[in-house]
Amino acid sequence: MMSIHAILFAIGLSLLAGLSTGIGGLMVVFFRKSSHVILSVMLGFSAGIMIYVSFIELYQEALANLCNVHGPVSGKIMTVLSFFFGLTLMAFINEFIPEPNHPHLPKKMETSRIENGSRFLGREKSRLLRTGIFTALAVTIHNFPEGIVSYASAMKSPMLGFSVALAIAIHNIPEGIAISIPVYYATGSKKKAFVWSLLSGLSEPLGAIIAFLVLGQIISDNLFGIIFGAVSGIMVYISIDELLPAAREYGEHNLSILGLMLGMAVMAISVIFIF
Repeated sequence: MMSIHAILFAIGLSLLAGLSTGIGGLMVVFFRKSSHVILSVMLGFSAGIMIYVSFIELYQEALANLCNVHGPVSGKIMTVLSFFFGLTLMAFINEFIPEPNHPHLPKKMETSRIENGSRFLGREKSRLLRTGIFTALAVTIHNFPEGIVSYASAMKSPMLGFSVALAIAIHNIPEGIAISIPVYYATGSKKKAFVWSLLSGLSEPLGAIIAFLVLGQIISDNLFGIIFGAVSGIMVYISIDELLPAAREYGEHNLSILGLMLGMAVMAISVIFIF
């Protein structure tokens, strides 16, 4: 029987990770211009956390669970299949529901119309608002499975849940920026820009709640193993396909790699000394 405290902790982590999109919205509202250096390091840092957690924690956890249930040979095969299922799933999601490459929009806009202080025409405002809405919808769809990931990880291990939620939270901040910038410059409303970015992140705790309702009574070591194998593939895909290329778009290649190394180092130290 699952502890109510463990369930609330898992859902709470997914909520905090989802609400980090609102931080991105606040950055636009209060600072207007995002720092490319900071975002480059943050994205690299998030990729470092995700890659380290995927191979050192999630994959090994999946391997241990599945080998315990199915034996060493079948367990290894199922772990590999689960990992590549996660990779393939993310590839299909990005193919049919492409996530906006969030750092591109703020960078492009800041270096053109926004920095020049020019006014937008009615048609341009309409296009910007539509861009913001579609970005919010795409991010909402992508955040839903991340909530499931956070919940499943936290239910297995608080340390694992914290690591995954932290990586997702950092990953979500630029998404909030991508949503709030076009909404703000289309409507002139800081409140609307912040609210749109904030609401898009609420699909993460919703995903966690759905995971609790659907998986709560049937979750087992076998299911945990399959989920963690798939999640490790998903996180590696996100890191390689989205986070690192996005960090390099700012022209801060060395800083993005530094962030990657720092992310891995922080997680390694936390595993040794904190948890």
